[in-house]
Amino acid sequence: MNKKTIRDVDLKGKRVLVRVDFNVPLQDGEVTDDTRIRAAIPTLKYILDQKPRSVILMSHLGRPKDAPDPAYTLRPVVPVLSKLLGVQAFFAEDCVGPKAIEAANALPEGGVLMLENTRFHVEEKKNNLDFAKELAKLGDVYVNDAFGSAHRAHASTEGVTHFLPAVAGFLLEKEIEFLSNAIANPVRPFVAILGGAKVGDKIGVIEALLGKVDTLIIGGGMANTFRKAQGYPMGKSLVDEEALDLAKGLLAKGGAKLRFPVDVVVADAFDNNANTRIIKIEEEGGVPEGWEVLDIGPESIKNFEQILRTAKTVVWNGPVGVFEMENFARGTREIARILSEITATGAKTIIGGGDSAAAVAQAGYEDRMTHISTGGGASLEMLEGKVLPGVAALLDR
Repeated sequence: MNKKTIRDVDLKGKRVLVRVDFNVPLQDGEVTDDTRIRAAIPTLKYILDQKPRSVILMSHLGRPKDAPDPAYTLRPVVPVLSKLLGVQAFFAEDCVGPKAIEAANALPEGGVLMLENTRFHVEEKKNNLDFAKELAKLGDVYVNDAFGSAHRAHASTEGVTHFLPAVAGFLLEKEIEFLSNAIANPVRPFVAILGGAKVGDKIGVIEALLGKVDTLIIGGGMANTFRKAQGYPMGKSLVDEEALDLAKGLLAKGGAKLRFPVDVVVADAFDNNANTRIIKIEEEGGVPEGWEVLDIGPESIKNFEQILRTAKTVVWNGPVGVFEMENFARGTREIARILSEITATGAKTIIGGGDSAAAVAQAGYEDRMTHISTGGGASLEMLEGKVLPGVAALLDR
């Protein structure tokens, strides 16, 4: 982490413009999971302790069609933020223009303002510099604490750094240090677990990790593609057909480092109440017609446990089954349990955001991992060795 942070700048009396990641789930106008808001609190409390003139927060939420949409307003975040921060936060009905400026000017000394969704403007995702300049008018210093958006070169993550001195918040710093240290200086044995659906999305990550890990466990829908590339029929399982040749190349390159489920739970429909059976892929010659893989089997769990029990560093990105359905959540839950136990005995366990983080929380092991990332896409790009635009744009130490 060779970037300046909020510790390196004077914030007293300054208007501090902070990019946070408050892309939280909403239901009936209420925040249903405040994890991402809580993750920003240490940075915001530190800034407030420095006696700034004001703290102006910007974030996106969801995927509105580049126009205001009440379903994606950030207004419901404000009461949750106020409670967690212990101070009254205010809300601006836009992130630029007269409404934003008026709300910012009306703040009491040291006041906190949440701007409306930056993605209500088409210019945000296009990293339009005129739009970024309008955002920058609200601050004297820019702080990026939104790791979950740091892999995007958007106006609120990269563009604004052209107009204001830009530094990292504590969450961004922590994420980068954990992920970069895990990759650059892992305590060995170093094991990575990759799950999720598509191989095509993670080719770069697999290639990068193969050069660094001692073992790479592949589960979830991705494993189906590799098994098909090995010549096993996979029934009606999810297979990334376009990535079969790439999978063959990775099999040749990865050799003994690559480990796949030896048995799988298959179902006759994509339904929690479907008929199920356990198939041993190699012994039974693949998955029969009309059946699809929805979880890893008991033998695979035992095999993976043996590997993980010896590991000193583990990075996990992507569930190994359809954990959202109770009957196909066992594999993912067992991985979470094993990781929580090896963490307690000194292993470093890093969960790469997104569905893996949701699965760990659902299994009740949230506070038993070394680090749970707040950004799925950003953590994947870091594992791949890519430079994140939102980080690259910050001031060097």
